[in-house]
Amino acid sequence: MTGFRTLLYKEVLRFWKVSFQTIAAPVLTALLYLLIFAHVLEAHVQVHGVPYTAFLIPGLVMMSALQNAFANSSSSLIQSKVTGSVVFVLLPPISYGEFFLAYVVAAMLRGLMVGTGVLLVTIWFAVPAVEAPLWILVFILFGGGIMGALGMIAGIWADKFDQLAGFQNFLIMPLTMLSGVFYSIHSLPGFWQQVSHFNPVFYMIDGFRYGFFGVSDVPPETSLAVVGSSFALVSAATLLLLRSGYKLRS
Repeated sequence: MTGFRTLLYKEVLRFWKVSFQTIAAPVLTALLYLLIFAHVLEAHVQVHGVPYTAFLIPGLVMMSALQNAFANSSSSLIQSKVTGSVVFVLLPPISYGEFFLAYVVAAMLRGLMVGTGVLLVTIWFAVPAVEAPLWILVFILFGGGIMGALGMIAGIWADKFDQLAGFQNFLIMPLTMLSGVFYSIHSLPGFWQQVSHFNPVFYMIDGFRYGFFGVSDVPPETSLAVVGSSFALVSAATLLLLRSGYKLRS
């Protein structure tokens, strides 16, 4: 596992060296979301009997963690491909599994750091209860793993930054923004409630929020089954792309 440890160290160092951009900036963005939405809706909205500000905090934590996990692996791969430095990762005897694990674990770590930062700066406004801490940890790890693997798929597929931006803006951003971060899906019309159930990010957000309040829009066991299946599927697809050498070795 020497290759895994070395590549993981390289990936963690890569985002940590510019932590003001990769950690602090997303935390500030989430704080602005909280200030705006909480100021407007706190006096008018309660969800499952939870004050709106407290309800919003776990959603912002998870959304920030997911988006930054995706950004970490996708930006690393596309930069390596554009600059040609990816050859220095492909030439050493590093297995596909080590390659995959290093990028995904680094993405999960960045997601955890950003999520922790968002939680620390937002709990000053409302302290959410913690009913089931194990559920919180499980969902944020699975969520970070899924987005890290999706970021690898996007980074492998994209040939330039424009394509990667399109993948993020037209797939990742809508999935996260329309996943129940700012609302309960029970507040939606029936048709859009059904549509929301086809969004895997909804289950990540809902299961994560259950760990804080002990209430959710769907049973946490259902969310865990969907998230676990999604992680297995996306991981298998990523490993298949790595094994084939698609857009990496040609």
